[in-house]
Amino acid sequence: MNQNNIFIFEYVSGGGFNNIELPSSLFCEGFAMLRSLIYDFKKLDYEITSLLDQRISYLSQYLRADFIEVVNPNDDFIAKFKDNLNKCKYCFIIAPEFSNILYNLTKLAFKMDKVILSVKLQGIQLATSKLATYNYFKTYALLTPKTNSVPYKKNNLDINFIIKKLNELNTPIVIKPDDGVGAESIYFFENKSQIVNFFKRFPQKFDLSRKYILQEYISGDDLSISMINYENSNPITLSVNSQLINIKNLDYDSQYYGGYTPIKNIYSIKKLLEENLKRLDLTMFNSYFGIDFIKSDQNRNYFVEINPRLTTSYIGIRNTIKQNPVELILNPKENDRNHSEIEHFYFSKFCRLDLKHTDYYINRTSINKLISKLMKNIPELITPPIMLSNKPNQENQIYSCFIATKTKDQDSSNTRIRQIIDILKSHGFGLLN
Repeated sequence: MNQNNIFIFEYVSGGGFNNIELPSSLFCEGFAMLRSLIYDFKKLDYEITSLLDQRISYLSQYLRADFIEVVNPNDDFIAKFKDNLNKCKYCFIIAPEFSNILYNLTKLAFKMDKVILSVKLQGIQLATSKLATYNYFKTYALLTPKTNSVPYKKNNLDINFIIKKLNELNTPIVIKPDDGVGAESIYFFENKSQIVNFFKRFPQKFDLSRKYILQEYISGDDLSISMINYENSNPITLSVNSQLINIKNLDYDSQYYGGYTPIKNIYSIKKLLEENLKRLDLTMFNSYFGIDFIKSDQNRNYFVEINPRLTTSYIGIRNTIKQNPVELILNPKENDRNHSEIEHFYFSKFCRLDLKHTDYYINRTSINKLISKLMKNIPELITPPIMLSNKPNQENQIYSCFIATKTKDQDSSNTRIRQIIDILKSHGFGLLN
């Protein structure tokens, strides 16, 4: 057996939701990260093991893994996770922070004495809590949006506390889970009447088993910095990325659609960010991780949260640089001379597309043939169009896919995306978003 055997695991596509409905937005990003990471490890001659949810097992042909085990609806998911983990020397875990999922899975790997190539326990523990991360940023005197924990009152969030904080801050606010992922369950409020009306219309919107935070809203650009850190070495900045997020419409769930990388003037912004981040003790964040921040309308950087895992931006970054990002994760000494100046030769826009097919009654065999054709015709298609809902009515027949371009600049990426949409239309897929 190859001594470089690794278990690469992504929670959403790998069976973490095996007995409930798969969320399409999380699946599209998750499978795209899994596929990209497996490809990059395979280029370094690793023998790769992975798990795949039975409902999307037909997508295994698009993964370059050597061994893939299917997780069925009635399987003990944790038992399968441990069994496959046990077969490998190395592991790389991609999972959401909520409900301590990422922490608990990484803890299993730690107890089984595996070489963990993703972020280890201490970093995950801190970054899982947005309130703890806020206090961490404050400790090191970094700009960060004012943040409070929201108390409960009478089996719901305390509306009087929320209104009081809105008045004190004298700015719009956002409310979100303390352990949320991406743009999940973020609610934006500008005034008291919005808050009162929202709680009347959606009294059960908040999950009572979770903690929530209230944060001042900073108007500006949603950005992130993607980094790789090592023991006894300075962190590498892989890229600075723009994020496409929609949180302002209370009638719809908040959405993360993707982003693009690198941002304009990346090298000057990167230098400023690195000066800010020198204040932080980042030793607990080994491997690849991301920091979300907002470049305010006043051109100030407000640090918001840390993502202690592979982030969606990785899908784009790997298209813009000439190094294999996995090689940078694995070989810090070998790449030490080039840490400060990773050069971007290309531009990548990465995003989810929600689609409907003109043939409402199209069967699985036809869809599989169509997917095969699309994967050949559209190399940017990382997650092919897939429908995850089991509900029979036409309203729920929505397909989602994830694409990542590789072009010389933003204009040519936008042009290529329009071409991709036209190809999808020619095969019966109409764009929804």
